[in-house]
Amino acid sequence: MSSIHRASGTKLMAALGLSCAAALTLSACSSSDPASTESAPATPVDGPITIVASTNVWGSVAEAVAGDLATVTSIISDPSADPHSYEASPADAAAVSESSLVVYNGGGYDQFIEDILGSEGKDVPSVDAFTLLDDSHDHDSEPTSDATAEPTTDDGHSHGEVNEHVWYNAEVAAHTAEEIADKLGQLDPDNAAQYTANAEAFHEQVHAITDVTAQIAADFPNAPVAQTEPIAHYLIEESGLDDRTPEDFKDSIEEGNDPSPASIAATRDLFTSKSVRALVYNIQTEDAVTQDIRSTSEAAGIPVVEVTETLPAGMTYIEWQTKAATDLRAALTTAS
Repeated sequence: MSSIHRASGTKLMAALGLSCAAALTLSACSSSDPASTESAPATPVDGPITIVASTNVWGSVAEAVAGDLATVTSIISDPSADPHSYEASPADAAAVSESSLVVYNGGGYDQFIEDILGSEGKDVPSVDAFTLLDDSHDHDSEPTSDATAEPTTDDGHSHGEVNEHVWYNAEVAAHTAEEIADKLGQLDPDNAAQYTANAEAFHEQVHAITDVTAQIAADFPNAPVAQTEPIAHYLIEESGLDDRTPEDFKDSIEEGNDPSPASIAATRDLFTSKSVRALVYNIQTEDAVTQDIRSTSEAAGIPVVEVTETLPAGMTYIEWQTKAATDLRAALTTAS
């Protein structure tokens, strides 16, 4: 991400302080540690159910589960907004603290939500998708917000990394839907069966995505690819592909730093030597360096697969992720 970790802590805390006045139902703001925030137990509520999602990605998943039984609001839907560095407004803080349920990515990706939940004087039931990673992904250790990797293979590339962009793991999205249904069932017991049925239907629809990634793994086992940053890490991993991008390059782009000349040269060489079969390219946070990498890929005749971090207008989560997987398969087929 070109602007990751650049949020102003001072401005955020000022916004949170103002939100205490904006949200009259709150008793006080506290200085509790956001990292220690745990979801409050969900108890039945009177009146309409309101869900606040950090981004429209998780808003779409929540809508699939809630149907017309709840109102879903996504704080970030603008493609130009970076959840890593998003600065919450007093209105955002009030919306979160006054909602029936909060759904967010976690893992440090949308830290502003964790900051609000940890700073407001009111417990709000929430679903943290990142904590569900182990339910669908086999790791030896618990995931943390600081991504750590399992031992690298002989080719020098790490596999089984823990990555915060968990919406690109369709099974995590399915488990998140199930957790949302469980919370909504506690908030609205009369409609619990409907929430559960909706989550089950969503899980079935996820097969449209996983069927494509399974086919990629079968047709292109361990095929080499590259990406400008590790946003689609799980799409690549679940497709059984080998990400050859130099770690120094990916780390620098994600941290908003300039990659070293050596790492840029090594990345460009992947394309000029035709050592990879596709480039996965985040169009939402491109800069001069990533644009150069894309140009190098296109000049070498290597297909580019565009990915994003928020939902394009008019698309559901299932449609969006199915398209991403299908585009990746098409690129690999073209490169064959």
